[in-house]
Amino acid sequence: MTNRNLNRTILAAVDNQIRENNPPITRMTLEKLKKLGYTEKIAKEKIAAVLIEEIYDVMKNNAPYDEERYSKKLRSLK
Repeated sequence: MTNRNLNRTILAAVDNQIRENNPPITRMTLEKLKKLGYTEKIAKEKIAAVLIEEIYDVMKNNAPYDEERYSKKLRSLK
């Protein structure tokens, strides 16, 4: 059950980024992945995986969020 809640929370964060266009790379990545043939659901899940990785890195290293690092990871999605 916790994993479902976590999944919903992370996907909601991705939806917020897309809706608010902040950072813009999130929406651009969604559109790129859809053009590559991914469904919107799968594309958002791929973005969410990157977001989870970024959150993990921030927490593990007790470091601030690095938008450039996050953007680079999103750009590398295929």
